[in-house]
Amino acid sequence: MAIELRFRDGTIHLADGVSDRSSDSELLSDLESLPGVEPDPRSGGYRAPASSYAALRDAIEERGLSYEDRVFDDRDERRLELATDYRLREYQVDALDAWEEAGRCGVIELPTGSGKTVIAIAAIASVRRPTLVVVPTIDLLNQWERELNREFSVPIGRFGGGEQRREAITVSTYDSAYLRADDVGDAFEFVVFDEVHHLGGEGYRDIARLLAAPSRLGLTATFERPDGAHEAIAELVGDRVYRLDVDDLAGEHLAAYDIKRIEVELTPEEREAYEAAQETFVDYLRSSNLQLRSGSDYQKLVLRSGNDPRAREALLAKQRARNVMMNADAKVDALARILERHREDRIIVFTAHTELVYRLSRRFLLPAITSETGTSERRQILERFRDGRYSRVVTANVLDEGVDVPDANVAVVLSGSGSEREFTQRLGRILRPKDGGGRALLYEVVSDETAEERVASRRR
Repeated sequence: MAIELRFRDGTIHLADGVSDRSSDSELLSDLESLPGVEPDPRSGGYRAPASSYAALRDAIEERGLSYEDRVFDDRDERRLELATDYRLREYQVDALDAWEEAGRCGVIELPTGSGKTVIAIAAIASVRRPTLVVVPTIDLLNQWERELNREFSVPIGRFGGGEQRREAITVSTYDSAYLRADDVGDAFEFVVFDEVHHLGGEGYRDIARLLAAPSRLGLTATFERPDGAHEAIAELVGDRVYRLDVDDLAGEHLAAYDIKRIEVELTPEEREAYEAAQETFVDYLRSSNLQLRSGSDYQKLVLRSGNDPRAREALLAKQRARNVMMNADAKVDALARILERHREDRIIVFTAHTELVYRLSRRFLLPAITSETGTSERRQILERFRDGRYSRVVTANVLDEGVDVPDANVAVVLSGSGSEREFTQRLGRILRPKDGGGRALLYEVVSDETAEERVASRRR
């Protein structure tokens, strides 16, 4: 009695010979012990998450069980004729080899600007099977579509930005992939997750669960997440198989760089407001015996604030303190000095708040990009930055990742979340190799004697 594997609605269905449960109790015992397999009362068979397809198939073969694999029924006809002209750097070859040795599953962690897209395109050419590339933003959707059209002679499909066009190689946003995964889970044998740390979001994990693709590649500059969700990513895509950080590549494949921290003083009025708000927050933590050591601890406080007025006031006080230290007047003065010092350089100014972006844009006549900036306007600003008509731009979070940002050699971080991930992403925006081997420079402007200064000190 053979087991038949089929894809159905985001699951692997095990059928034929299984419905007559009394005919082979040993086989039934084997089925129930396979990875992820559970009884399916509706069909009388068994089901497993689509993501367990490869492990399920391997386990069946290891036990010597007879089976028919109809998940990718026309597999012999799916082979793609692909080639790439990219010449990989040594570390890119090493990364690709590590992924191949891990069974074509796993995450590659490399800095922004190090050519992760090139590695993925080489992987697609190597696997030569229908491929889905999943990206977080429309900008990256457009960028990937251009790159794949430039490199391969096959049609490139697209899920997102108003289009739902499936081809053997298709690019999709995470949002569109979430909506389509159970329908196309058996259409792609290889899936690439760009900026794979986004897959740690609870909803997005279903994309990987609903796809049967046995080959999986994750790309990121910052794999580990403060909330520990990278462990779930490892289960769905594979472990991190290769990693290099900025310092491993700076000076040869990326620009050499310097980081300068500028500490500014709060005004007396700002200091008073900051200390008052911070005291309210700390007093609540102390009285409630709550310590904020992780993102999950902070979520506990958020949940408490729903029915505890003191917890809500503590959260609001924390936000007031954060606003004071991140938007200090002295930071604006420090930026004025930096802009004067770097008149001939290409500069990106990063902030945490949209209001500060517009304040700086008005004072220094800087083109501004925020979440409120329309797609066409943002594209125009970046094009003018790329061709030199603009030499500086100010943004609130939007350019941290997921956007093809033109070369710059100076970054100014006026405020942010303080996370290692965000800092690494912003640094990566200025690390593309410079003509003549010039060095990149990142200024980190922090308010002295505040939580911001303490976080920056720990990170450094």
